[in-house]
Amino acid sequence: MDTATAQLEAELRDLLGTDAVSSDLHKREKASADGSYLSPIIQAQLPLGTAELVAYPASAAEIAATVAAAARHGVAVTPRGKGTSNYGQSIPMRGGVVIDMTRAKAIVEVGDGFVTTEPGTTMVALEQAANSAGQQILIYPSTVQSSIGGFLAGGSGGTGSIKHGMVHTGYALALDVVHATGNAELIHLEGVDTEPYIHNYGTAGIIARATIALEPLQDWRGFFASFGDFHDAISVIGAFAELHPTPRLVSVDPPTLANALPADAGIPKDRSSLRAILDAASIDDATALVLAAGGRVEDCREGTQTSLKLSRMSYNHPIEWLQRAYPGKYFHVEVSGDLVGQIDDLVKIYPGGMLHLEAQRGRPIGMLTGEFESPDAVYAGFERLRELGVGFHNPHQWYVDYRRRETQALAARTDPRGLLNPGKLLEPTVVTGSQR
Repeated sequence: MDTATAQLEAELRDLLGTDAVSSDLHKREKASADGSYLSPIIQAQLPLGTAELVAYPASAAEIAATVAAAARHGVAVTPRGKGTSNYGQSIPMRGGVVIDMTRAKAIVEVGDGFVTTEPGTTMVALEQAANSAGQQILIYPSTVQSSIGGFLAGGSGGTGSIKHGMVHTGYALALDVVHATGNAELIHLEGVDTEPYIHNYGTAGIIARATIALEPLQDWRGFFASFGDFHDAISVIGAFAELHPTPRLVSVDPPTLANALPADAGIPKDRSSLRAILDAASIDDATALVLAAGGRVEDCREGTQTSLKLSRMSYNHPIEWLQRAYPGKYFHVEVSGDLVGQIDDLVKIYPGGMLHLEAQRGRPIGMLTGEFESPDAVYAGFERLRELGVGFHNPHQWYVDYRRRETQALAARTDPRGLLNPGKLLEPTVVTGSQR
């Protein structure tokens, strides 16, 4: 530990208390890892950095004081929620201090159409608080135990996105952020002014408090259907997205996933699976769609736990189940465009290829999964996706790739010494293949 970090440690012990600061190796290593092991390309490069210090502030004010102290000492700051990010967002590339937000979890207020909370609150806790007030949050990620601060700083969409799109616009009503300027000021932002701080991994400011939108609570059901042929399953995904009331989630997979999942009567082995979170009022229409396409309805279940279970099988999380069943075998790439019409060409790009689909308005998005051979083979597949006219996002890198130029310009003012999550705003040094 260098002199500046040692001085920061002493100051933080005075500010936060001795049990809220640690230089213990085990805690530093734990705070320096996230879910990026899902990428075999990133996995081969881990660890990409290790914190010299971990701080555990317990409130928005303490978060602000911690960032300010680090800025005064010139020590790098990496924010961390529950560590569920899959792209290395919370790995401290240049050491310094990791600020673990999980103790700052107070729900400040649940009002009509909003909830104000500190950043360490989990999405499950926010949904439960909203439900108790007859409301629901608009979107929560497939990693349902993620924190709201981590979701806003590193996430993009999830359960609820069919209706509400992504978190970049309209999801956050207000944010209190901290800049790396050496004072402990909480800067309050509302409406469109919050957008520059969303999905940039805390590189321009650390989120210390958030107000997100709520809507009236709906009567949700977990809907399970299966098909003998994957083409029949995907033929209904567009119609499911247009059901009224709008579904919260619709996921479709070939038998590969069903065979990798734990036994569940709603997801029979050797059959393509459609799983959805539907408003109770749309169950009859959904049933008719399944039967007309030659499928069968396996089950319809009530309860929050069913919805959370279905969320954990959505978006990029099928890769996690596949890796559990077949260690070291699979990787994934996020794709968008005419996926249903090009399914046969898409699954041939990588050996053992399969396509997981998520319903969206207009066109579905998908996770193209295949057997991992080498980074070069992954990037070669990107070229094939370009040839097919399919959009894609590369999950095997840790750089900010959403409005990066705008974030760099903002960070030049809010973080003039480059202390906030350094290493994430640099120009990529390898071909990332990102295309949006």
